[in-house]
Amino acid sequence: MTTSPYHLPAGRAAAGPYAVDVSPETAGWGHSGLRVLRLPPGGTHSFGTGDSEWIVLPLSGGCTVTADDDFGSGTFPLAGRTGVFDAVSDFAYVPRDARATLHSPGGGRFALAGARCTRRLPARHVPASAVPVELRGTGACSRQVNNFAAADVFACDKLIAVEVITPGGNWSSFPPHKHDEHRPGEESVLEEIYYFEFAAHDGIPGLGYQRVSPSGRGRGTDVLAEVRDGDVVLIPDGWHGPSMAVPGHHMYYLNVMAGPDPDRAWLIRDHPDHAWVRATWPDRPVDPRLPLYTAPERSA
Repeated sequence: MTTSPYHLPAGRAAAGPYAVDVSPETAGWGHSGLRVLRLPPGGTHSFGTGDSEWIVLPLSGGCTVTADDDFGSGTFPLAGRTGVFDAVSDFAYVPRDARATLHSPGGGRFALAGARCTRRLPARHVPASAVPVELRGTGACSRQVNNFAAADVFACDKLIAVEVITPGGNWSSFPPHKHDEHRPGEESVLEEIYYFEFAAHDGIPGLGYQRVSPSGRGRGTDVLAEVRDGDVVLIPDGWHGPSMAVPGHHMYYLNVMAGPDPDRAWLIRDHPDHAWVRATWPDRPVDPRLPLYTAPERSA
């Protein structure tokens, strides 16, 4: 197993109040960012959004998000969830050039997914019931995708973000794919962050493996990493996948993406050696362990 500057084990990307603090500057790229914030019961945290749009997504626990700017303020209670393997979460969007304040009466952990942007969109709250839950792949490639801020689901200027849950023993991000060339209608240029969590078994922490291989473009990113709770993998370019969950431990990752293309779109190209795998999916059943959960029913 090789080491790579693009694999950040838990704690390596910590800074100030954040357990994870990946910015365009620290990543050495132009657009995508991710912070993970832990708040104790009664805890409060404020930050300026600057030139980026942000989504506040509870990983565990709930909070209230207040967005203040020259156009007014809005307050959004987030019910959250007990953990990423238990439920879909509601979330809040905070625009650029604003100030965001999180207050958590019961404490919790919160992902702040960000992207540099030019347009200023309104602050909003999205209930968990509005999050599409997709089952992607079949057989050992089955995974669950919570498309809370997918490009065709929720309006942002640049930010794209989804959650992926891979049952123990399965492969996701497979076939390997990339998005590091601007090919209108075929492929987007997107920097991507993977943030991992794992379900424990009898108190034993889980783990998985992440592969990124050079595509012949950009930095020639090459990663083969054993990933555990709180780890981050940066993907500026390259074929990424598979993401492998060891048997007995479900794997979660949060994907945060943004890039320079004029259109906000998730367009990917499968690795030519493995693209045939996708054609086998209709002939196999979806893993019966999925979905782990569905979005709650919308209230009338």
